[in-house]
Amino acid sequence: MKTKQILGFLEEMAPLAYAESFDNVGLLVGNQNNDCTGVLVCHDALEIVIDEAIAKNCNLVVCFHPILFSGLKKITGKNYVERSIIKAIKNDIAIYAVHTALDNHKNGVNKIFCDALGLINTRILIPKANFIQKLVTFTVSENAEKVRTALFNAGAGTIGNYENCSFNSIGIGTYKGNEDSNPVIGERNLLTKADEIKIEVTFEKHLQHQILEALFESHIYEEVAYEIYDLLNIHQNIGLGMIGELPEEMDETSFLQLVKTKMKADGIRHSAFLNKKIKKVAVLGGSGSEAISKAIQAGANAFLTADLKYHQFYEAENQLLLADIGHFESERYTKNYIVDYLTKKMPNFAIILSEENTNPVKYL
Repeated sequence: MKTKQILGFLEEMAPLAYAESFDNVGLLVGNQNNDCTGVLVCHDALEIVIDEAIAKNCNLVVCFHPILFSGLKKITGKNYVERSIIKAIKNDIAIYAVHTALDNHKNGVNKIFCDALGLINTRILIPKANFIQKLVTFTVSENAEKVRTALFNAGAGTIGNYENCSFNSIGIGTYKGNEDSNPVIGERNLLTKADEIKIEVTFEKHLQHQILEALFESHIYEEVAYEIYDLLNIHQNIGLGMIGELPEEMDETSFLQLVKTKMKADGIRHSAFLNKKIKKVAVLGGSGSEAISKAIQAGANAFLTADLKYHQFYEAENQLLLADIGHFESERYTKNYIVDYLTKKMPNFAIILSEENTNPVKYL
């Protein structure tokens, strides 16, 4: 199997367009046209993980965190990043990172977090903005169904939990072709009036190219009239963090003990207890201090994240229980999810979960 085929499955799981603009996701090292001998899935593509890939005959390492995050001007092996890259290149091993592409997916990092805690009625905490566009096009009634179907198949018309969404209105279109035209309806140099249907659909903006391809291939007109607009609507199924509910409310101590057990956390730092029951819980795997106010606005009784600084615990404002469970711990089941996903896609291919613990934080 070519590495490129496996990358296709990874992009189905976590579309690269979902990633944050600051991030560095996708294929970081290697040639996608090489044959793949096996896939090793890890949290961080450190040098010990590259050694593990070599030992297990895997020439594709899929990591959660990108080992290459900011630019490198020299690769001399002076730090852990450069040593990993050098060893991967020497041994013809490709490295692919998912990071915030999977963070922002509705079934990604934060859904995995919620599922581990048994949360129900989950939804995105901070839905992604500036990610939706609208296509408006016009055609005759006998062509409308073909156009709509093609647009839906290309990924248009999904709104929340609904698919094949469109708005259709009837009107009169006018046009007059010149000497070089070849009108399907009407004749050159004659003003033509046609009963037309206006079709409107929304889509995720990274799908624009394939949406337009589908439009042009399914439309009968020589010149296809269409308009594309950027929408301010949020995308309720893409975004950072998640909020859900415990099946039964718990006291604060019992809740944190549950978190410690389920997430295998060796230590939890938290804000002052408020002596209130915990029912509604917000989570954001990894560094999530920017979402404290969003968790409060959403009515969460507790917010679980990582990498909180001293003064950020004050931002709980006595309105919720704020807990730092550890960066690695909050994302610990992500690599298992990736292995399960790829195994379902390629049941007879070598998909291996790394045995290396790459958590740099240790506890007494």
